[in-house]
Amino acid sequence: MSAGIELSNISKSFVSKKNHVQTVFEDFSLEVAPGELVSLVGASGTGKTTLLHLVAGLETADSGVVRVGANTAPVRTGMVFQQPRLLDWLSVTANIEIAAKSAGRGVAAVADIIDAVGLSDYAGAYPSVLSGGQRQRAAVARAFAVDPDIILFDEPFSALDELTGRKLRLLLQDLLIERSVTGLLVTHNALEAAFLSDRVVVLADRPARIVQDIRVTVPRPRSAEDAALFDLHRDIITHIS
Repeated sequence: MSAGIELSNISKSFVSKKNHVQTVFEDFSLEVAPGELVSLVGASGTGKTTLLHLVAGLETADSGVVRVGANTAPVRTGMVFQQPRLLDWLSVTANIEIAAKSAGRGVAAVADIIDAVGLSDYAGAYPSVLSGGQRQRAAVARAFAVDPDIILFDEPFSALDELTGRKLRLLLQDLLIERSVTGLLVTHNALEAAFLSDRVVVLADRPARIVQDIRVTVPRPRSAEDAALFDLHRDIITHIS
């Protein structure tokens, strides 16, 4: 059973080198239901990645509550960054196995995960010989190898060409359908948000506020050419400032 995410009345500020206080969140709240994928979209500087880091525990809120799961059992978190961040001296299999082991999971399922992302022929290869899309496939496999309760995506496909990104969105859709997992996706791509998400949350201003919370009702599996998704994409764009 995947875990839910709750941010309740959180505030977060940073102090610049010139001692200028930048308040990213002030009394901000957001809930993600178990098994739901929510995309965060908005202009640069609205706190999308900071919010992701608060959920991941990479940043701490100045005030308020960040709750992942019921706080009664450890929650396993997978994360996919914009860059793959693979260990160049380890093979694809070893990169994924080390993540699984660090999360206290066995490695028996690693071969299946590698197959699921289409890298079986490259299981013994090193990252330096892989294409950008293949490296990002390995990064997705690594995130799922920990058997995550929640999974966090920080613009995972923004560095890829459109065709490769499209293929990986279809792959990610399949993985999310097959595995019950709660997710947060940070993206600047409104169509990507519409295609993958159950909800799209549009952030604006600083301190950040939610200007639109859009539920995506298009049934899965979705087609990248679905006209309803393009209509939703246009709606999302109108709320980004």
